[in-house]
Amino acid sequence: MDIEAADGTSKLRRGFRLIVSLIRLQPGSFAVAVSGAAVFALCTAGSSLGVRWMIDNVVIRRFDEGEVAVSAVATACLIIVSIALLRAVGVVVRRTFAGKTEWGVAERLATQVVTRYSEQPVAWHRRHQTGDLVARAGVDVEAAIAVLAPLPYGSSVILLLVVSAVGLFVLDPALGGVAGVVLPVLVILNVGYQNRVDRHFASAQEEMGRLSEAALESFEAVTVVKAFGAEDREAARLSEITARLRNARVKAIRARATFEMMLEAVPSIGTLLLLVVGAVRVRDGHVSVGDLAASMYLFTLLVVPLRLIGYVFSELPHSYAGWNRVRRILDDPLVADPRLLLSIANDANVVRATNLTLRHIPEVDVLRDADFAIEPGRMVALVGATGSGKTTLLEAIAGLVPVSSGELAVAPGQVSLVFQEAFLFSESVRFNLTFGRDVDDGTLRESLRVADAEFLLELEEGLDTPLGERGVSLSGGQRQRLALARALVTRPVLLLLDDTTSALDPATEVRVLSNLVGTGLVGTTVMVASRPSAIAVAETVLYIDSGRRVTCGTHGALLVSAPGYRELVEAFEDDRRGEVTR
Repeated sequence: MDIEAADGTSKLRRGFRLIVSLIRLQPGSFAVAVSGAAVFALCTAGSSLGVRWMIDNVVIRRFDEGEVAVSAVATACLIIVSIALLRAVGVVVRRTFAGKTEWGVAERLATQVVTRYSEQPVAWHRRHQTGDLVARAGVDVEAAIAVLAPLPYGSSVILLLVVSAVGLFVLDPALGGVAGVVLPVLVILNVGYQNRVDRHFASAQEEMGRLSEAALESFEAVTVVKAFGAEDREAARLSEITARLRNARVKAIRARATFEMMLEAVPSIGTLLLLVVGAVRVRDGHVSVGDLAASMYLFTLLVVPLRLIGYVFSELPHSYAGWNRVRRILDDPLVADPRLLLSIANDANVVRATNLTLRHIPEVDVLRDADFAIEPGRMVALVGATGSGKTTLLEAIAGLVPVSSGELAVAPGQVSLVFQEAFLFSESVRFNLTFGRDVDDGTLRESLRVADAEFLLELEEGLDTPLGERGVSLSGGQRQRLALARALVTRPVLLLLDDTTSALDPATEVRVLSNLVGTGLVGTTVMVASRPSAIAVAETVLYIDSGRRVTCGTHGALLVSAPGYRELVEAFEDDRRGEVTR
């Protein structure tokens, strides 16, 4: 839905579309809230008749005749109390169901946003900042529904306006004329405010998203910020964004304060004018005191709805801004999930690539015209220089990165990818291993054994030990082994290891890889390898050369046939000897 800056008429249409779109999410409770508001409006306007009857038949008669019948007082009280009770019922119904409408819409809108997040593949999420996405599902949703708070009552003010205006002219055309002068002024104020404040609220909402994005990024990078002594520079960066947000909000609130001051001042001046004109009309005998009191009461009722409409107008720009940002997420087309584009390997191979080309950005190939096949039950080492595309190839096999051209076929079944940087949740060890799935004890213990992660059983509370945010209580190597055990729990047909053992010492790495070869939890393993000890465990090597092509063979064969591979392995050996010497 396109909600961009426009002229006044377009803004009114835009506001109407926004309100209709929100109401469609919760139509039932909104209808009940409007019904309650209508009862309140009718009873409020009807109160003027009770006031008029009371003044003319009780108050004035008491002054003129010195006494008044008890039945007259009782009748007046009954009229006023009955109207008041009906008004109270209307208020309770309106407020109860208005709240249900407002927060019901918020729930459904936020659910739609989060659902859209879950539907979009990893490639889409990589193009968006996490903090900004959090803001759109939270702050922006709350902003979008802000207009709903006064809307149920606001939707019934037309009835109150009509009844009050007709009542004023019926009681006395001259007094009705005074009200007719004031009302256009209030309408002009509303339209003028809308045109002036719209851009400020839109700017403020955008800055709020940027602040959320920057703050979340800064919190996540707190160790980096402190390690480089960049606290002051980071604070200055956040302060700059905050200053822009503050300036936009101040401009919007200043315009709103001026608008609300005028909303208070204009009706007060109108009331004084009505009182002066009414006093003259009473003196000349054209109207009674009761008529004047009823007219002033109706004028008050006439102004209250316009103030409420003004409140709706004051919330509309804020809601526009939030709605814009929410709709940009909901209207963003679903990106094709790469997993759905993968072919099914219908031969004896677990993975088969034919003329495979992968690229992260247009015109930049990460992998070019690759042809290879991986047989089941193999331990395969993926070798290449830094930046050669090893991680991208694993992500493509896992269905996280789309294929640019050619064909990539993967056998059906569970494919598990373990990243170099293991992400752990601030939950228990058990949750991080199973993600809430029911896993039998035998599979769990075997997964821990293969991953050399049995130390987790020895923690203070065993598998129920909480890990803290991102598994802060574990070392890098321990987190990697836990992440590997998490993948093994799923009994994958294909296990992909993206330098998963990089934080382990060579002896532990070889032990873990040997365990993988001998376990029945895994069908085939493909691992990024950068140590000769890890490559030696593999039965097959996939080598990505400087030309972005893949060569498949055994370690010994590639040493002879691929000079680039031989140089790379020799460099690995030199690094290893340097580590031992140090």
